[in-house]
Amino acid sequence: MPVLVATITPVEGQMDAVESILKDLVPLVHDEEGCELYALHRGRDCFVMVEKWTDGDALRVHGSGPNLQLLNQQLEGLVVGPPGVQVIKAVPAGDAAKGSL
Repeated sequence: MPVLVATITPVEGQMDAVESILKDLVPLVHDEEGCELYALHRGRDCFVMVEKWTDGDALRVHGSGPNLQLLNQQLEGLVVGPPGVQVIKAVPAGDAAKGSL
């Protein structure tokens, strides 16, 4: 089950506009086949999306699908560049139920 973290950095003064766009996207992605987690978090100067997908195929479909195409169009000029995306693997430690996604 792929887990990834995407970091989106708005240009100065555009945090609220980017947040609005991202919040509109979340329910659409929640309805995508294979989406197990798509959680938006706001930091001091960026947004972090934590994602979990049933398999690599679902993640690939999401990555090239219409929801992300629309998102990229809407964010044009509002962010400093493309999202920083990392596919991550859990390093289980401690309580198994609390130590990984």
